Amino acid sequence: MTDMDHLTYGDVTAAAGRVAGRVRPLAVAPAEDDGTWFALEFLQHTGTFKARGAINFIRAHQEAGTLPDAGVTIASGGNAGLACAWAARDQGVRATVFLPETAPAVKVARLRGYGADVRLTGAEYAEALDACRAYAAGSGALASHAYDHPLIAAGAGTLMEELRERLPDLDTVVVSVGGGGLFAGVAASAHEHGVRVVAVEPQECRALNAALAAGEVVDVTVVSVAADALGARRVTPLALWAAQRYDVCSVLVPDGEIVGARRHLWDEHRIAVEHAAAAALAGLRVYGPAAGERAAVVLCGANTDPGDLARPA
Repeated sequence: MTDMDHLTYGDVTAAAGRVAGRVRPLAVAPAEDDGTWFALEFLQHTGTFKARGAINFIRAHQEAGTLPDAGVTIASGGNAGLACAWAARDQGVRATVFLPETAPAVKVARLRGYGADVRLTGAEYAEALDACRAYAAGSGALASHAYDHPLIAAGAGTLMEELRERLPDLDTVVVSVGGGGLFAGVAASAHEHGVRVVAVEPQECRALNAALAAGEVVDVTVVSVAADALGARRVTPLALWAAQRYDVCSVLVPDGEIVGARRHLWDEHRIAVEHAAAAALAGLRVYGPAAGERAAVVLCGANTDPGDLARPA
């Protein structure tokens, strides 16, 4: 299995072998008339890219003989928990998911639909995480994480491998950044293929941007319409390492632009995505590709209530 201290391109290709045939192949579609493309990862199992990391995490431990009978456990406000529960069911593994009592009922219902043992604990994620750690220590279950693990990041990076297969002349990929798992995996693959990465964060959820400015991982405040998915208080060391060494452009976008991008995706393309996914499109506009630059925007998730997209009659 991969070294916990860094992420290599070999980790991503190993993950690609594990997830092949178990995740939905990435679909792409032309976005506008300017050569921009959409990577439609919101069509993935469970509605987000996180299915890739979850299946890679479980299968890597199965291969290594380190998956306990107690199965896996995770603390998650939603998407990562869904991915873990789905991957566990796919591999015939027990999953115990801890969420705050404030978790949306629709996500709780979906988790139970995947066969997970759902435990609602506390009012905040930190309390659910503490309960998850205690459960793992007492039961022997394997603790997973929403984003802060090389196997999770490497699994997410398989998205970039598929994207380049479909768009071999790609110059730039645009991804939203929360804790940095998706970004780190995509960056490892993109660097190998000479593709620039544009890392997009809300102005008030800027864990990666702040870490780059400080030269180290730092805590940030989290206030954004996209905070449910991009609201990590600190980025992973893996993500900071990648951002410092690869061809990466960090951009920040205001919430108003994120909301507008999400509305545009619906009005012009009939695509309903999370604010976190729309942030990437908003970031593309801030970045401003050069003439002839071939860019792809990763629309990473669609676990959202589309009701607010319907315009009044």
